[in-house]
Amino acid sequence: MEGHVKILAILYIVFGALGVLLALFILIIFGGAAGIVGSVAQDQPDARLALPILGAVGGFIAILLLIVSAPNIIAGVGMLKYQEWARILTIVLSILNLPFIPFGTILGVYGLWVLFNQQTIALFSGVRPPGAQT
Repeated sequence: MEGHVKILAILYIVFGALGVLLALFILIIFGGAAGIVGSVAQDQPDARLALPILGAVGGFIAILLLIVSAPNIIAGVGMLKYQEWARILTIVLSILNLPFIPFGTILGVYGLWVLFNQQTIALFSGVRPPGAQT
C-alpha cells in the first residue's frame, strides 16, 4: 500500500498546485481586464466604477482558490512523510471531493479506498512491515 499512498499524495499535491496556478491565472485575467478598462475608458465614470469591482471579484476568486488548494498540498506533503494528521486530513478532503464529478469523485473514492485499508492504517501508526522503505 506504500505505493498507493505515494500516488495519492502526489495526486493531492498536483491538484493543489493546479488550483494555485488557476488562482494566479484568474489574477492575471482580472488584472488585465481592469488594465484594459482603465486605459480605454479613462473619461467615463462607469469605467472607473468597474475597476474596483473587477479587482475585488478577481481577488476574491483567487483567494478562495488558494484557500481551497492549500489543504491539498499540505495533505499531500504530510502523506509523503506518513503523518497521521495528514491521513485524517486527506480522508476529510476525499469526502469533500466526492461531489465534484468526474475527477473529484475518482480522487475521493481512490483516497478513501487507500486510507481506510488496514495496511495503510498500520503504515501511519508507525508499524512498518519488514523490508518496508521509509
